[in-house]
Amino acid sequence: MPSDSQRTHFGGESPSLTAEAIARLVGGTVRGEGTARVRGVAPLDRATSDDLSFLALPRYTALFEHTRAGVVLVAPELADAPSAVGSRVVVAQPLEAMLRVLPELYPAPPRATGVHPTAIIGRGARLGRNVAVGAYTVIGDGAQLGDDAVIGAHVSVGAGVTVDADCWVADGVTLYPGAMLGRRVRVHAGARLASDGFGYVFAEGEHRKIPHVGRCVLGDDVEIGANSTIDRGSVDDTVIGAGTKIDNLVHVAHNVRIGRLCLIMAQVGIAGSVHIGDGCVLAGQVGVSGHHTIGDGARLAAQAGVFGDIPAGETWSGYPARPHNEALRAHAALFRLSGLIRRIEKMLANAGV
Repeated sequence: MPSDSQRTHFGGESPSLTAEAIARLVGGTVRGEGTARVRGVAPLDRATSDDLSFLALPRYTALFEHTRAGVVLVAPELADAPSAVGSRVVVAQPLEAMLRVLPELYPAPPRATGVHPTAIIGRGARLGRNVAVGAYTVIGDGAQLGDDAVIGAHVSVGAGVTVDADCWVADGVTLYPGAMLGRRVRVHAGARLASDGFGYVFAEGEHRKIPHVGRCVLGDDVEIGANSTIDRGSVDDTVIGAGTKIDNLVHVAHNVRIGRLCLIMAQVGIAGSVHIGDGCVLAGQVGVSGHHTIGDGARLAAQAGVFGDIPAGETWSGYPARPHNEALRAHAALFRLSGLIRRIEKMLANAGV
């Protein structure tokens, strides 16, 4: 059976690097055999002699001791950890160094350009230089694609939508009218951007829909995960700040404003008109109720339920969310409660009550 690294190369001979070449690339120092050659990457416990791996944390030294990897990037404080590995490259930040090596071992495939013959290009649409438009994609009237934009197959780009330069939109994405994508935005398969928000007014015995006339604006270098949805604004814009990364299966409601360089992880739900500052982290399954503010640099632990404003720079957790240390104390008290109840029951039984 081929190794994991071999399975990720499709067609043709995979590139390879020696330990010495890797050290030059990352600014590290070789210990051991400098001519050791690798063709892929793998974790310590599954690597073969053809693989590069890395050791950045002490808790993985047991795996490092028994790894079969050909070359390992090792943090300086772990450089002398015991291992049978024949070649290690000592470098200050092994994980960051790995990011420099990956494009060399896994070069991006050549990018095709041009418009597939089955694509439909609307009236007045403007396509920049070197764009790629996939099969059965529809580019709406007046839409704009910037230079080097890549639009996959079965994509719907609505009328008037703007996709700036170097964007990548995967298969099956829907960009409703009102979507505006900055430069180098990445949108994964099945995402829906600028759909109407869930806004209604109860009048004359029925729920009447609020027309959504705002936009859905994504800044430069934003990434949207597969099957995530971001609603357009109702009377305001929904805005995702530059450099923010949103995971799969996230819902962002109308009029939400998310700052720069945030991380929003899987299955997060953000209700309407929430404002999130720069550099915030929302871990998996966090829920934020509407019209609240989360300050710059705040962190919300997984499954936190937010029903109020979160101060800047603080870490909150729990349901309802509260400062993390307070939430831990509350959980510890709850876990002790069953023991207290048992002792009380025993005292009452001894007293004949």
